[in-house]
Amino acid sequence: MRFTFLHAADLHLDSPLKGLEKYEGAPAESLRNATRDAFENLVTLAIEENVAFVLLSGDIYDGDWKDYNTGLFFSAQMNRLNREDIPVYMIRGNHDAASLITKELTLPKNVHEFPVDWPGTILIESLKTAIHGRGFETRAVTENLAGSYPKAVEGFLNIGLLHTSMTGREGHENYAPCHVEDLLAKGYDYWALGHIHMREMLRKSDPVILFPGNIQGRHIRETGKKGCSLVHSEDGEITHVEHRTVDVIRWCDCQIDLTDVSSPDEMLHLFGEKTEELYRENGGRFLAVRVHLTGKSPLHEQLALNTDHFVNNIRAKALEAGGEIWVEKVKIHTTPEADRDALASSNPALAFILDYLYAIEEDEEELHSILEEVSDLNHALPPSLKETGSDQGFYGSDAVKSRRERIEDLLVHKLAGKGEV
Repeated sequence: MRFTFLHAADLHLDSPLKGLEKYEGAPAESLRNATRDAFENLVTLAIEENVAFVLLSGDIYDGDWKDYNTGLFFSAQMNRLNREDIPVYMIRGNHDAASLITKELTLPKNVHEFPVDWPGTILIESLKTAIHGRGFETRAVTENLAGSYPKAVEGFLNIGLLHTSMTGREGHENYAPCHVEDLLAKGYDYWALGHIHMREMLRKSDPVILFPGNIQGRHIRETGKKGCSLVHSEDGEITHVEHRTVDVIRWCDCQIDLTDVSSPDEMLHLFGEKTEELYRENGGRFLAVRVHLTGKSPLHEQLALNTDHFVNNIRAKALEAGGEIWVEKVKIHTTPEADRDALASSNPALAFILDYLYAIEEDEEELHSILEEVSDLNHALPPSLKETGSDQGFYGSDAVKSRRERIEDLLVHKLAGKGEV
């Protein structure tokens, strides 16, 4: 027997796309409807591929509905599948836990939701397939839900739906934690996971363990192709898994090296070439781009002094693409051409500061004391300004080196051509 099913997770329907600066030409409607449009693409894919069923591994919603429109949209998409006799099996995650969703709609008969108090099992006799699942009753589930799942049903293809952080992933809260060994112990053939927004295959076979990622990137930390997985089965085994993209807006980092670039026109030309390349690589999708200007550049001082002017000229250049490329933000990482060693040799105060910065990087006790103070300040900043990542990353040697280099660049920039501290 041969069939295909679709596995998706983390739809976050009607979730706002975050970190979007408002400016003339920003595609407000496209941004507002992105998660819905991506889900419509997913349903269309399921129908076109004639899948046997659809699995949704949690976080269908992004929290309680503001009104019934979110639920009505989801119901409409389920009805599209119902008309094609495609069943849907779903669980709740931390964002749509039973305790969070206060509004309710009766969903079409093809939608089957697993319980939240204990794992349920649904047998599809015609496909010799057993699907096991348990949803989140509350947002912060800290117990190992996988441990409560039943053993595999003998003679059936066994699939487990689970919303989990596994052993933890950066940028994601640690919910329903478990280890790969916990999943292996159940004897299933496929684990349909959700919660982690980056596609990640933990095992390729015996069993396949997969996070498909979310279906639509919502901010610059969710770059790259977003979609779902088509899973092919034959004679009771998983034979092949393929990723299919359904996103309508794709977030990209755009690196522009301005080393030796001396004119604004040349910078804009480089930006135009890079965005054309990104546009082609991403199949002509609408792109939300964060631009990073890097390199030791003659333009550094102009960029630092007239940032707003350059940022808006870059955005104007992007508009030449006919509204298909939107600049989310421009980050300036350029450095001055000035020789810091020469400046330090002629400026004792600068030499002292640079020596001090190198010294504390090697003094673990002094460095930790300073970082403790900086960490408190970092936590107090608004999200748009604070350094992101784990605490371990904040204190790590790479992060410390990066900060020192930025401080050096700032000092050298301020002193270049001025001869004073």
